[in-house]
Amino acid sequence: MTLQMNYQQAEDYILSFTDYEKIPGIAYTSANYDLRRMERLLQPVGNPHLGTKTVHIAGTKGKGSTAAMVAQVLIAAGYKTGLFTSPHLHTLRERIRINGTSISEADFAALVTQLKPIVEAVNREAAYGELTTFEILTAVVFTYFKKSHVDFQVLEVGLGGRLDATNVVQANVCVITSLSLDHTEILGDSVAKIAAEKAGIVKPGCIVVNSPQGKEATEVIEEICRQQQTRLIQVGKDVTWHRTGGDLYQQFATVQGEIGKYDLTIPLLGDHQLENAATAVAALEALAHLGTRVSAENMVQGFSHTDWPGRLQILSREPMVVVDGAHNAYSMRKLTHAIKKYFDYNECFIVFGTSCDKDIPGMAQELKSLAENVIVTSSSHPRAASTSMLAKEFARLSIEVNVAENVSGALPQALALAEKTDLILVTGSLFVVAEAIDYSARYSNNKDATSFETLKK
Repeated sequence: MTLQMNYQQAEDYILSFTDYEKIPGIAYTSANYDLRRMERLLQPVGNPHLGTKTVHIAGTKGKGSTAAMVAQVLIAAGYKTGLFTSPHLHTLRERIRINGTSISEADFAALVTQLKPIVEAVNREAAYGELTTFEILTAVVFTYFKKSHVDFQVLEVGLGGRLDATNVVQANVCVITSLSLDHTEILGDSVAKIAAEKAGIVKPGCIVVNSPQGKEATEVIEEICRQQQTRLIQVGKDVTWHRTGGDLYQQFATVQGEIGKYDLTIPLLGDHQLENAATAVAALEALAHLGTRVSAENMVQGFSHTDWPGRLQILSREPMVVVDGAHNAYSMRKLTHAIKKYFDYNECFIVFGTSCDKDIPGMAQELKSLAENVIVTSSSHPRAASTSMLAKEFARLSIEVNVAENVSGALPQALALAEKTDLILVTGSLFVVAEAIDYSARYSNNKDATSFETLKK
């Protein structure tokens, strides 16, 4: 008999397995990512991943935001909705939510305790390799959603798509968000190869929603949809949008779908979030084609309540402190554009930290137009790039570089340099962003952590 674990024991148990999120460059092969061991793990608990209406979301950028938007509208429509995203900002439990509430410590511990003997049996057999941290966590998700009798599960792919642990599902709607070069050493060195991996979630019988892509990616996705005989909705062609206004708190946009026209308030900044919103509308209308009741009012209400922290999030206003988890050259280009478009400031100071397996030269090049002064730092994550590696890349671009070994040292350094009319941007990794948010919260009494005034004094 397995002894009941408490939450910390359950988290430690899951994290004791191979965690590819902490290992750079692990080969993306069926030997390392074999879906048959997921099926072996899920079968004894009744295949909880099957039988629930599912929206499955892959892509390079915008997966999480799009998933959050889809889930929030389904909640507004009265459906009990499970949401699985990754990574997390503060706690593993954030990744697993029902109707916006993270799984409780007690439920998490109980489910890990339930799965532990099955995990150990699968690993003893090791017919298809041993289970990983993400695979066991994904099994917790499916078991929790089934036990809770959710109406829908909205699942963000962890990595790639074809071999991802979430790809044991039979999705009703598959979404492919914006694609660009990322994890190239794992997924392939071209957008076409990455598109093929992401579109590996497409299966017969689903409806596919494709965000605007380059020609190379679009051709691959269209061919896979033809092979699987699935209907394809092209965002930007079948579903369109235009921005109608906004401020530092929200954006307004009109999305023209196949079924209706929606005037939306989106409390997330950046042009890319409008694209994500149109993609979410397309996915929700696809569900409507399949019989889901989602009204225009549900759309408006759901989008207006979407919360997705760590993406163009404002922590302070004098000086303006903005955090964003951009972590490749493409997303950094989008971020740089958004900073220039949405914010008025005198001088920009950048706090930058990222993972060692990222395109550091590409990101540095994109940030060059924003600031002449960069503070390089490292998160506590095992995959964090060294400050010496980062400093070398920015110095090569003739950018003045300061070094802080951790985020708690980097932010005071930036605040000491900045005037009230300046802007501090913290970016490069969601891990760095999470530590900046935590640091900010220690100097603020309100839940939005919007003031560093005590520190500035």
